[in-house]
Amino acid sequence: MDQKRFEPVYIQTYNKGLFPEKIEQAFRMLEKCTICPRNCRVNRIKGEKGVCEGGYLPKISSYSPHFGEERPLVGFHGSGTIFLTYCNLRCNFCQNYSISHSGEGREVSFERLSRMMTELQKLGCHNINFVSPTHYVPQILNALPKAIEMGLSVPLVYNTGGYDSVKTLRLLEGVFDIYMPDFKYSRQSAAELYSQAPDYPQLAKLAFKEMHRQVGDLFLNYRGIALKGLLVRHLVLPEGLAGTREVMHFLASQISKNTYVNIMDQYYPCGEISPGSPLARRITQKEYDDAIKAAKKEGITRLDKRERSRLIWKF
Repeated sequence: MDQKRFEPVYIQTYNKGLFPEKIEQAFRMLEKCTICPRNCRVNRIKGEKGVCEGGYLPKISSYSPHFGEERPLVGFHGSGTIFLTYCNLRCNFCQNYSISHSGEGREVSFERLSRMMTELQKLGCHNINFVSPTHYVPQILNALPKAIEMGLSVPLVYNTGGYDSVKTLRLLEGVFDIYMPDFKYSRQSAAELYSQAPDYPQLAKLAFKEMHRQVGDLFLNYRGIALKGLLVRHLVLPEGLAGTREVMHFLASQISKNTYVNIMDQYYPCGEISPGSPLARRITQKEYDDAIKAAKKEGITRLDKRERSRLIWKF
């Protein structure tokens, strides 16, 4: 890839005139919603709500330059994060519970969402990072042409919990430059208990394969800033509940040993976790060290280290 001539893939898609068809297909899926694997089949265009609680217009909690993301995203001026309200996975222990479950935020017009992207770019953000975008794919697609016409030209990041439909991801081919899913569980029992999604491990693996097919391994420019590719997150849970070794084995054997992985240590009890739950404590240093060792034993050595701090704009 020629770094000096890099152009976000969505600009090519826009120039080919492919956005109208993608937008039409996406909104047609909202009429009996099958955007994500929940397949609630509610008519969100008419205001009906499914598991995710998302409606017709995008609902935003905050948008800001974020300096606590992975190093290739943060760079020198931050990652331009747009926190979308609600989530299709709705984990009991969600670290952003007030956003994903309680609905913190407000609905905005498609044009306002377009302007959020360009405002973040003007601040110098290296990318536009959609946090929990799965249930708002049609809305994001609808806002992009206007943003492109206003000069948007930085990579787009799809920052997801990994519970994505391959059909929807294929609709996003030629739109997102960087996929950043969190592989939450490798075991059905944990996925069912904590996210009410027993099919998560199976469907996440299919989603990861599709994401990697589209964008390949993470590619960085000469300054170490991500331009394109797959970046995987994995939150270590107490008592091995995330199944870290199995996750790393899958990535190494079925995706790529060159996969860029952020093994995260910031789990803390919140949300709906009761005092007697295995998740009612933080992880130990040993549990985190064991997760790193497991990754390396499976051949995953491209690991992220990052600083944590961010400035939030509420509105």
